[in-house]
Amino acid sequence: MTSPTPVQQMPEATNAFEVGRLGLSIDGNTILSDVSLDFPAGEVVALVGHNGSGKSSLLKILARQLSPTSGTVACGGRELKHYGDRDFARAVAYMPQDLSTGSDMTIRELVGCGRYPWHGALGRFSKSDKEKVDAALAATHIEMFADRVVGTLSGGERQRAWIAMLIAQDASCLLLDEPTAALDVAHQIEVLSLVRQLAHEGGRSVVIVLHDVNMAARFCDRIHALNHGQVVASGTPATILVPETLHDIYGIDMNVISAPNLNHPLAYVC
Repeated sequence: MTSPTPVQQMPEATNAFEVGRLGLSIDGNTILSDVSLDFPAGEVVALVGHNGSGKSSLLKILARQLSPTSGTVACGGRELKHYGDRDFARAVAYMPQDLSTGSDMTIRELVGCGRYPWHGALGRFSKSDKEKVDAALAATHIEMFADRVVGTLSGGERQRAWIAMLIAQDASCLLLDEPTAALDVAHQIEVLSLVRQLAHEGGRSVVIVLHDVNMAARFCDRIHALNHGQVVASGTPATILVPETLHDIYGIDMNVISAPNLNHPLAYVC
């Protein structure tokens, strides 16, 4: 796999994101309550929990897609409210669950959208921009599909096209909302391997929403777990994958077994 091009780093900070006493209420319903978490720079951090636990809402707050009701959020040591739109887009790239946008574009056109924060929608597409797009296509192994329309792609190919757009954006932080949803196991592993490579070799910080705690443990450095909008566990995969903690996260009895060639156990429902 082609090594991703390292990005220009944000001002040095220990954490990519810091969340303090965060709360979110919508139409009188409490979505998040008193959430305080650190997302270390250069790591792949998973957000896990049952449906409706607040994972995607927290990610949308980090991406400035939602405004919190209370609390603080900082990126690279700087509060989100102090970023201009273009500065923020140069620092943070967000991939939503719904990837229907851009279905009528070619892959190259979609990936080229990642360059907008650097030259603007009406700016000239420079030689450097083209090189960034070409590098992103190569890093995700979709250069052979560059002229295909996005809407004709398989699920796994479409996910890689969107990740290529994020790479072209040159952001140092990537926020991914369930990028493996509806993918088979082989494509899940392919996408998550690429995401991990982007962080560990490309110098990026990644926050990723996942449903499968075993996939989170395999590909992520750290796991933050939510239940009904509150943090119930946070730590390395080895500290999260214990029966008591898994019960706190999912509300059901789970156990773990050791697995060859893995430095963490595998979880299963009893």
